[in-house]
Amino acid sequence: MTRLDLTPLYRSSVGFDRFGSLLDAAFQSEKTSAGYPPYNIEVLEENHYGITLAVAGFKEHDLTIETENGVLTVRGKQGKEDNKNYLHQGIAQRAFERKFNLADHVEVTNASLNDGLLNIELVREIPEAMKPKSIAINGNKSTVISHKADDGKAA
Repeated sequence: MTRLDLTPLYRSSVGFDRFGSLLDAAFQSEKTSAGYPPYNIEVLEENHYGITLAVAGFKEHDLTIETENGVLTVRGKQGKEDNKNYLHQGIAQRAFERKFNLADHVEVTNASLNDGLLNIELVREIPEAMKPKSIAINGNKSTVISHKADDGKAA
């Protein structure tokens, strides 16, 4: 496996030391997931995202969705129907586990299963304390002038 040299990034940034391990994990998961089930990730609007997985044949009780430590995990497990005698079985009926790394402050807000597609909605909600703010320079004391709203105007 080719490893990326992230030394230039570390020279000019603080707090991104887990970035390298995040990239390594992303490359590893692509090898092990083998593309099943197929999925899309889309930007619905600013700070709103959607993940759609093609899970034909799965019912709601066959699927689990969990988030833990910034990782969204979707699992599917189907029971075997041993009473069928297939001439050809091209529809996958196997268990799967698909993982997605979530950025800080991204949370799952909704999930639905329609027409064989599992739709997961996510939103990034940045806490007020993390939003950009203006600082007045006043001798030895610094005071916050205002928080900037999402549209870039002062609140």
